[in-house]
Amino acid sequence: MTQNSPGDKALPLVLTVAGSDSGGGAGIQADLKTMFALGTHGMSVIAAVTAQNSLGVQGYWELPPEAVRAQLDSVLSDIGADAIKTGMLASTALVETVAEVLADVDVPVVVDPVGVSKHGDPLLAPEAVDAVRRALLPTATVATPNLWEVEQLTGVKVVDESGMREAAEAVKELGPRWVLIKGGHLPGEPADLLFDGEREYRFTAPRHDNRHTHGTGCTLASAIASYLAHGEDVHDAVAKAKEYVTGAIAAGFPLGSGIGPVDHGWRLRASS
Repeated sequence: MTQNSPGDKALPLVLTVAGSDSGGGAGIQADLKTMFALGTHGMSVIAAVTAQNSLGVQGYWELPPEAVRAQLDSVLSDIGADAIKTGMLASTALVETVAEVLADVDVPVVVDPVGVSKHGDPLLAPEAVDAVRRALLPTATVATPNLWEVEQLTGVKVVDESGMREAAEAVKELGPRWVLIKGGHLPGEPADLLFDGEREYRFTAPRHDNRHTHGTGCTLASAIASYLAHGEDVHDAVAKAKEYVTGAIAAGFPLGSGIGPVDHGWRLRASS
């Protein structure tokens, strides 16, 4: 999909299709920060604009489907991409527009089926859930639902780590090649389950005593896409992304009066 010749391209190219977070902790802003931190050139298709801060989402406005398609066509026809990540798509029309384009690309696609914000604010219209199941998830190389999104998409409710395999199987039936079930909201040590229909891999990490975790899901999905753009296989891309986001959570910082963001630049500062 990349249009430049190998000698011309300085960095792997990653495209995010998502919503804008005016507070800078999640969405397009988190995606681009992650892509920069992991040595890729990030590009963006904005699907929605949120009024959002550390206390929650006060409102959001979708862009017209023709504006989203025009952005996709503009980037992909000229620059191309080595990997694509999707986040907040808000409506049935936007989900279907993006899915139609992604069905014809030949690069890895990471689908973060965003349903709600960190604060519990809805970011996907209820009637759009079926479009995510039917049109978007089948385009995914990796889908990265959290436990609430698993329940929204499949009806499977996970209450402990033993239920994650059932959740992965249920999401896998919707069409993605790989599923990463994010179990960070379960009690105990955080564990995520990666599943391709036969093989499963579990990734654990220490739980950091830090409430400033805004943008975690966006950051993880963007990190996976970045490592896939670098040529990693899915398992290694997820492993490296998990390590990166764990460090970002540990370094999360206060912002405003509520939940602050993870620190996307923690590794850059640690190495300076």
